[in-house]
Amino acid sequence: MTLLAASDEARDVHARYPAIDLHADTLMWSRWVDYDLRARHSPPLPRSALGGHVDIPRMREGGMGAQFFGLVSLPVLGRTRGLARAINEQIDALDATLAATPLLALTRTRADVEAANARGAMGALLGIEGAHALEGDLHNLEAFASRGVRYLGLLHFSANDAGFPAFGKGRRDEDGLSRFGCELVVRCESLGVIVDLSHINRRGFMDACELAHKPPIVSHTGVLGAYEHWRNIDDAQLRAVANLGGCVGIMFCPKYLGGDGLEPVVKHLTHIVNVCGEDAPALGSDWDGFIVPTRELADPTGLPQLTEALLASGMSERTIGKILRTNVLRVLGS
Repeated sequence: MTLLAASDEARDVHARYPAIDLHADTLMWSRWVDYDLRARHSPPLPRSALGGHVDIPRMREGGMGAQFFGLVSLPVLGRTRGLARAINEQIDALDATLAATPLLALTRTRADVEAANARGAMGALLGIEGAHALEGDLHNLEAFASRGVRYLGLLHFSANDAGFPAFGKGRRDEDGLSRFGCELVVRCESLGVIVDLSHINRRGFMDACELAHKPPIVSHTGVLGAYEHWRNIDDAQLRAVANLGGCVGIMFCPKYLGGDGLEPVVKHLTHIVNVCGEDAPALGSDWDGFIVPTRELADPTGLPQLTEALLASGMSERTIGKILRTNVLRVLGS
């Protein structure tokens, strides 16, 4: 899909609100297989989960304003050493890309993103997926923040020093944030690092919201009110994030949305609007994160098609603009 596939009205809305996506794992592939963000790619196999979703040419074609790149470290077999190094290596890969092209710029704030877009560049933002990457040391959080990391996901698919996952190794639904997890929420806020509540169990999710004084996010998820799945969050969780001024990014994965096509994506976004208002929904694709994406959203070139589908659902341009862009910019702050 390209920008030209959408109607004139959708193209106009999309041009006025260049999209910001809260989560893509592309830098994982840059680290592993020297994936070049500057080149146009396609997935290695049709309908595969083996990456190849995001690159600069397709981001530009899809009318993107910025992409949050998730930084992944995998504590395989309980491994706890070398995880921080894996994060730094992914940031190094992005730095090399930024040095080689003016089309992408490291951004931290709303003003940074807007300035990059004004000069014809797109923003690159950073978020860590799982506090295991800190190796139990808050000094690592400070170091990552100094390199531009703007959010920290407390959990991924295994328990860590902060708490327990919604699903995966070490799952314990009855237990919430640890003492370290509570300290981490406080330290994140003092450093200007947004707390990301993707993948965490419900008890820890609500613990973090009770502690928080600044807006958290859920960078990539579905919602239970639209489709029943362990990966999805309920209405009370949505309200807890919205009441703090945060936002919730909807994934583009049919497995979690309850079906392929644009209609399920629209259904999940609409549910958030209905439950807690237009300031809460956002985009959280999970591109390049071992998912098979929605057909029309297999890569960023399909984003104008989503804008078209949102308009067709009867959603206002104001609300669509918030979903595409301004809700995330608000949470980023100045």
